[in-house]
Amino acid sequence: MQMGITNMSFPEFSLTRLIRTVFDPKPQQRVGILIDLPNPAGVVNFAFLEDSSLAVQRRAYDVFYQGLKNGGLAELNLQGGELYAYQITGGSNLDLPETAMTPDGREVMLQTDVYPHYDLLLCISTFSATAPLTAFAKKFGFRGATLHGLNDIILKTGLSVDYNQVSANAEKLRQSLTRADYFEIDYSVDGRTFTLKLLCNQQDAQKSHGIARGNKPDVVNLPAGEVYYVPEGAEGQFPMRYEDGTLGLMQVSGGRIQSAEILKGNPETVATHNRKLISDPVTGELGELGFGTQELPPSGRDIQDEKILGTLHVATGRSDHLGGKLTPEKFANAKNATHDDILFSPTKTPEIQVPQVRMFRDGKSVVVIENYEAAPYLRHALAS
Repeated sequence: MQMGITNMSFPEFSLTRLIRTVFDPKPQQRVGILIDLPNPAGVVNFAFLEDSSLAVQRRAYDVFYQGLKNGGLAELNLQGGELYAYQITGGSNLDLPETAMTPDGREVMLQTDVYPHYDLLLCISTFSATAPLTAFAKKFGFRGATLHGLNDIILKTGLSVDYNQVSANAEKLRQSLTRADYFEIDYSVDGRTFTLKLLCNQQDAQKSHGIARGNKPDVVNLPAGEVYYVPEGAEGQFPMRYEDGTLGLMQVSGGRIQSAEILKGNPETVATHNRKLISDPVTGELGELGFGTQELPPSGRDIQDEKILGTLHVATGRSDHLGGKLTPEKFANAKNATHDDILFSPTKTPEIQVPQVRMFRDGKSVVVIENYEAAPYLRHALAS
C-alpha cells in the first residue's frame, strides 16, 4: 500500500527554504515562535529542555528558535525570532489562553504584546492551534503556520518537500474533486459493512497546500497537502477508533453523530462519548471531509498522516476556520469546542477497511479511493 512506503527520497530539511517557500517574506518583517507547555513558567531560562517528555517543544527550540537565531534571520533578512510559551490547551483547536511567558520571565498578553507585533508566527505545539490562530490572524493581520506534533520523521519528510509542488498537486486534485454533490464512504470491520454519505451540494472544494504568501492574513497547517469540504449534511454509519483502541459505530443523521454503539473494546469509552453527545450535541457535528494529496511515509502523527495520498479523514466539532458555521460559542462547554480529525489509514486504523470512496457529481459516480489507494481517477488527475 502507498502508506507503507519508507524508502522515499527527500531533500535535507532547511528552515530557511521552508519559510521562504511558504511565506515569501518581505525584508525586515518580524517572525516569532509559539510553543505550549504544561506550565508556561518552564520557558524561563529554557528550563523545559530538561523534560524529556516535551519532545515537540524541544524541536521547536533546537530547529526553529536556534535555527533562526544562528543564521536563519540573517539569511532571510528578517527580524525577531523570539519564543513565547502559553498554557497547553488540552484539546485540538481549543481557544488559546490570553497570556504567555518569555524566556526572561516576563508574562505577556498575546493579543496586545505578541499578535500585533509580528508579521509571521510559527506555532509548534502539542495540540493544533490552527482554528484560534486563524481567527487572530484575521483580526491582527499576521500570517502563520501551525506544526503541532512535530517529530523527526515529519522534519525529514513532510517539512522537507517542495511546497510549490505540493501546492500544484493539491490544486490538480482539488479541481478533480470540486463541486461534488456528495461522497459515499464504504467501511468494513470484521465482515460488517457500513456506509457514510456526506453532502457537499456542489460547493467548491478547498485545499490545504502550505502556501501563505502576500499580504492576506492566513494560517497554514504544516505538513500540508489535502483537499477538503465542510459537509452540509451527513447520513449513515461509520466506525471510529477511540484513543484506547476501542471501536465504536457512529450513527449519523442530520449532519451529526447522534449516538455511538460498541463494536469492540471498552463499553465505558463508548458510554462516555454518548454522554458527551447528549450534553453537548454539536460535538458530534461532522465539520470536515478531507483527502490526502502527498506521497509521504507515515509519521505516527495525524498532522502528516492525514496528508498521505489514499487516506481520508472526517472531523467533528469546530469548523469556522475552514469556512464552516460551528464556532466555539455554540458549544455547551467551552472545553468541548475542539476540531477533531478522525483519520482512516492502514497505519492508524488497521482494523477498519475502506473498500471504496465514491464521488457523485452531475449525475455520475466515480471511484476516488479503493482500499487506501488513490483510484485511477485521482492518479490521472495528478499526471495531467
